[in-house]
Amino acid sequence: MSEQVSRDRIIVRTSVIGILANVFLAAFKAVIGFTSNSIAIVMDAVNNLSDAASSVITIVGTKLAGKEPDKKHPFGYGRIEYLSAMVISLLVLYAGVTAFVESVKKIIHPDTPDYSAAALIIVAVAVLIKIILGFYVRKTGEKVNSDSLINSGKDATMDAIISASTLVAAGIYLIFHISLEAWLGAVIAAVIIKSGIEMLRETLSKILGERADEQLAKDIKATINSYPQISGAYDLVLHNYGPESYNGSVHIEVPDTLSADDLDKLIRKVTVDVLQKHDVILTAIGVYSYNTKDANAIAIRDKVAQIVKAEPHVLEMHGFYLDQVEKTIRFDVVVSFDAKSRKQLYQNIYEKVHREYPEYTLQIAMDLDFQ
Repeated sequence: MSEQVSRDRIIVRTSVIGILANVFLAAFKAVIGFTSNSIAIVMDAVNNLSDAASSVITIVGTKLAGKEPDKKHPFGYGRIEYLSAMVISLLVLYAGVTAFVESVKKIIHPDTPDYSAAALIIVAVAVLIKIILGFYVRKTGEKVNSDSLINSGKDATMDAIISASTLVAAGIYLIFHISLEAWLGAVIAAVIIKSGIEMLRETLSKILGERADEQLAKDIKATINSYPQISGAYDLVLHNYGPESYNGSVHIEVPDTLSADDLDKLIRKVTVDVLQKHDVILTAIGVYSYNTKDANAIAIRDKVAQIVKAEPHVLEMHGFYLDQVEKTIRFDVVVSFDAKSRKQLYQNIYEKVHREYPEYTLQIAMDLDFQ
């Protein structure tokens, strides 16, 4: 069984457990809420139903995301998982807004709750179930890198807190005869709305495209740099097409003595190695060559590096090559996102290096800090 199939089964199994638990809890809470005239418990039941719907969406999203790549979508359907996580966020947000509206109505036109011991015991049991369910779903989501499960687990944990707060309100009413039901419902709704907004923001950020995981980038570079012919790996760009699905490109720095045949063999080995060790497909490997036959070029490289790195917001210089025949110097500069003006920084570097070596034509590339 492949890792992807195993991952999908774990997500579906966890989601089914979530559906059964939430439908069970929603049914009991709805009966308790209506019989005890508790808007907070009724809203809690509605929230459980939204959680069950979220689990259904997670299952559907996982099944669709597992489809094989085709002509229309050659990179696969993995990003559907992000869309399903976004739908879950919207459901949570909708449940929160609906709960807030109903709570405001109850504040304006209050009802007197009527709690029973059995009702409170059932709510207490529901709190315990939700704590266990939330921990299990969230941990499973983190294990298989599923945003949908992580969101559902966080939501379940929040539900446990909400249900516990209804018990507190019930206790206050029974002891002091002060009804906080409607106000508690409004607070619960506000918490749900906040959670929905945060989930939505996180999911949209991933859909837009985020910086690659730092440890993954370091591990891939370490694998590439393990080859003795390669002196450095730079400009690693990873494109995410769903959880655990990456395509990418990278530049490698090799000596200018390598033949085209040697370079072809090396690139193919690196591509296979990265795929096997990190499950990342390198669709392109660019090449930087470095001088090995010209001692003067090495001295100039060190001097240019000193000039470039003296500039603020310059993180790295690489890909240096000096061509004595064409009288060119070429190199790349990695610039921090904190730089106010990349254009001005480029101009500063160009002028200072050109002033030092006016007889050479400069070819400077400004790279972004992708890692």
